[in-house]
Amino acid sequence: MKSTSLRIALSAVGALLLSSAHSEEVASVNTNFRITGSDRVVVEAYDDPVVQGVTCYVSRARTGGVKGTLGLAEDPTEASIACRQVGPLHFTGPVKQQADVFSVSMSLIFKSLHVVRVVDAKRNTLVYLTYSDRVVSGSAKNSVSAVPMPAGTTIPVK
Repeated sequence: MKSTSLRIALSAVGALLLSSAHSEEVASVNTNFRITGSDRVVVEAYDDPVVQGVTCYVSRARTGGVKGTLGLAEDPTEASIACRQVGPLHFTGPVKQQADVFSVSMSLIFKSLHVVRVVDAKRNTLVYLTYSDRVVSGSAKNSVSAVPMPAGTTIPVK
């Protein structure tokens, strides 16, 4: 019983922290009309906070209706990612071999969408993976994108 209560408390704290991921909604399309607010697919841009000049575009389903408007609905686990070099590359410091870059809540407290950055040192490339998880069980649905470094730019790995 204590374990379940602790897990729920940690999830609530995590959801509050995860909502701080800064994104910019680029576009959205309606997929299912509802009088109280349509379901839609949104495209959001996330700038990598450690690698200036890299932006990840994540498309994901957002649930509409009353629950969706109030932030109580659970969004579907499907997401897609495309990361690109959008400007001159600059590392603000060494990067970990693998690190969570962005996370955002997909339900009130139990479900999150993650973007993980992985360094492929052999190919001098940053690989970005998106997936979702829940407190109890996650989803194997995922998407991956890669940003190769220009000639002469080496990834500073921790």
